[in-house]
Amino acid sequence: MTTTIVWIAAALLLVAVYLSWTAGRLDRLHARIDAARAALDAQLLRRASVAQELATAGVLDPAASIVLYQAAHDARQAEEEQREVAESELSQALRAVFAEGAQLEAVRAAPGGEATAEELAAAVRRVPMARRFHNDAVRAARALRRHRKVRWFRLAGHAPFPLAFEMDDEPPAVLADRTGPPREGH
Repeated sequence: MTTTIVWIAAALLLVAVYLSWTAGRLDRLHARIDAARAALDAQLLRRASVAQELATAGVLDPAASIVLYQAAHDARQAEEEQREVAESELSQALRAVFAEGAQLEAVRAAPGGEATAEELAAAVRRVPMARRFHNDAVRAARALRRHRKVRWFRLAGHAPFPLAFEMDDEPPAVLADRTGPPREGH
């Protein structure tokens, strides 16, 4: 009788340790999602800020400036439910404005334009990476939350089901090219 109780207690202890470990893993995944979302938000804000700054600098043609400024402004001011659409529209505006290399050359020719062009290129390249990191973390958390043990024992607590950030993040071809023209002094 005593041996049976000891074995049952040991089994329950092992199950409790396993469930605790799983809950901790899920908690770490949720923390990773939060950190990745903060990084994504920072990259999206940086991209919108650089685009807005460029649109008001007077180096682009007036129509391109208006399109780019409005898309960047909308992306920065979008409510959470409309954010993916607004960011996609900014990506589309960037591709439209920089569809030809002439606009990029106009930016580079302006005083301080080379640095601005590099900053914009870096911003548009970092957004897809940040989105991929976020969505990978979401995918991992979703996979763990689908397990029966997580659902049955409610190991996710009251944490909302993680959602991926879906948007058009394809950069303009002229800004996505890392090789670009050689810079002086390098």
